Amino acid sequence: MSETETEERSFFDDIGGQPVIDRIVARFYAGVASDEVLGPMYPEDDLKDGSAAKRLAMFLGQYWGGPTTYSQERGHPRLRMRHAPFTVNRTAQEHWLRHFRAGLDEAGLTPEQDARFWGYVTYAAEFMLNSED
Repeated sequence: MSETETEERSFFDDIGGQPVIDRIVARFYAGVASDEVLGPMYPEDDLKDGSAAKRLAMFLGQYWGGPTTYSQERGHPRLRMRHAPFTVNRTAQEHWLRHFRAGLDEAGLTPEQDARFWGYVTYAAEFMLNSED
């Protein structure tokens, strides 16, 4: 085996790469688009043209060890700063997690992969809180 063949695979590779992340994100945004709490937070064009989904999918792909396209196109994620204009309270968090859970449920990950992904998602949802209910 060559040196490159013995390198560790990333979580990104283990779950099936960008196609799997794209499916999770597509299901997530299908829920967000009609959500009474989250839907109004997004510019309509970002939901219709898929740009919001593209950004999240690029970010998650990079986070889990895939291509660095997100940083190349958008720079540092600065998640809290980018979300600061929006009220992210417990209600918004619950809605966000509900739609993300639906995406993960449809992804067909192993229980271990699902737990790892969900662990990050719940951590991120807690980190993003910026307002009391």
